[in-house]
Amino acid sequence: MIRRDRPLRRAGRGLYAALAAVVLLLAGSAASATPVAAPAADQASSGNLPGFSHGTVAVQGTTLHYVRGGSGPPLVLLHGWPQTWWEWAKVMPSLAEHHTVIAFDLPGAGESSIPTGGYDKATTAKRIREGVRKLGYTQVSLLGHDTGALVAYPYARDFPAEVVRMAVLETPLSGFGLEDMNGISFHLGLNQTAAPVPEKLIDNDDVSTYLGWLFSGARYPERIDQAAFFQAYASPARRTAGYEYYRAFAADATNNQANAHLRLQMPVLAMGAEGAFGPLVATSFSQVGDDVRGVVAPDSGHWIAEENTAFLSACAKLFFGPAGVPAPSAALANCVA
Repeated sequence: MIRRDRPLRRAGRGLYAALAAVVLLLAGSAASATPVAAPAADQASSGNLPGFSHGTVAVQGTTLHYVRGGSGPPLVLLHGWPQTWWEWAKVMPSLAEHHTVIAFDLPGAGESSIPTGGYDKATTAKRIREGVRKLGYTQVSLLGHDTGALVAYPYARDFPAEVVRMAVLETPLSGFGLEDMNGISFHLGLNQTAAPVPEKLIDNDDVSTYLGWLFSGARYPERIDQAAFFQAYASPARRTAGYEYYRAFAADATNNQANAHLRLQMPVLAMGAEGAFGPLVATSFSQVGDDVRGVVAPDSGHWIAEENTAFLSACAKLFFGPAGVPAPSAALANCVA
């Protein structure tokens, strides 16, 4: 998530926007996937897309909400903070033309239930992977943004035979650059502060002010459905879940560094926005992967799926599609499968 202040746009504009993008959220053992209708009481945060259906699946310690549609090889979408699966709404119809798209609400976010613990990204990845397998998929590709990218990494690292390709958007990796972003903006420290400090400082009436300030760092904030995300984080429990993902950053860094020898062998697309992280995403993930393709999304801030939907759709179509399809432009050259 990005917040850029005007003076810093002149001195290190891209770096600051990238660093501030760290505002991430990811936000039952038995079970089956149960199709459900979108809850009428929460339409703004859940949303409806033609051709997609809502469902839930029970996994260890929580229940995951997902939205699924399309046909073809499965592609799992993992959102960032302070968002829900709805951040992908603009790009999902295009992706579903060639893939079975499964967009999860991360544990504690959206309409997924709120677990009592396990907000480190390795545990979250295991929960998502369990949900994927209970839906009947044994091999998938992953597309993660912000905190979703931090979850995608241990999924691919710990279950490499089950991940065909992975794309990560707009964040360096914990232990490999993310910690260097601390101090660039007050919200990074605030969200990591032990309870109940952020819980006491940000109450229900402050949500639109706090999150609206963060979204204002976008290049095109008007393209983001901010009202839906204000509603999604109106609950104190949902906000705490988000803070817990931040509070786990140090543990994530330790885990990632300890397992860095398990280098990613599958193709990895590492995309940063022109107005945010830019090439820093590829610089970070190149330290843990052997086939990392760096891409910079033009004319976009941190929220690429919403700010430059056309570019992300075109890049994803190439990267997750068949080999040998040429790029239609130089900007998409590293998106080629």
